Amino acid sequence: MRPLRYSINVTLDGCCDHRAMVPDEELHRHATGILARADALLFGRVTYEMMEAAFRPPAPTGARPDWMEPFARTIDAAKKYVVSSTLKRVDWNAELVRGDLGAAVQQLKQEPGRGLYVGGVKLPLALAELGLIDEYEFVVQPRLVGRGPTLFAGLSKRLDLELVSRREFGSGAVAMRYEPRSLNRR
Repeated sequence: MRPLRYSINVTLDGCCDHRAMVPDEELHRHATGILARADALLFGRVTYEMMEAAFRPPAPTGARPDWMEPFARTIDAAKKYVVSSTLKRVDWNAELVRGDLGAAVQQLKQEPGRGLYVGGVKLPLALAELGLIDEYEFVVQPRLVGRGPTLFAGLSKRLDLELVSRREFGSGAVAMRYEPRSLNRR
């Protein structure tokens, strides 16, 4: 069974709005590595549309720094599954996921491969509620912004995690990777 991994940037005060983060070459290399560990990406509509707008080729000249290109190429080439009840169709190497979210994601996890990656805010909340996320990574940015969406707002039950790795970046950001405690007791 392939694992479902979640990774997101978050500020010290809990904001997970991508506009509050400072893009940086080292962090983009790290994110490219995360995506490379996945056979497919799982996005909700908002994250899919945001990523498509930012990284679907062709990018206008000068739209992003050269060091972002490996990330852009990796996300562009990746198979994508989009959970949406409002989109009528998707392309960009993507398929719509409809119906029972838990059953659909369980089916994707049953397929052979290296893993699945999920990004965003709302979809990971639903997946955490269903106990489907096998690994959480929070890249904590050394910044306070005092506003914005926060992670897992409305989670109905506590989820205990165990730290399995930690990495510090030159920017002062720290990536902390966790697994649900129940996974570690297999």
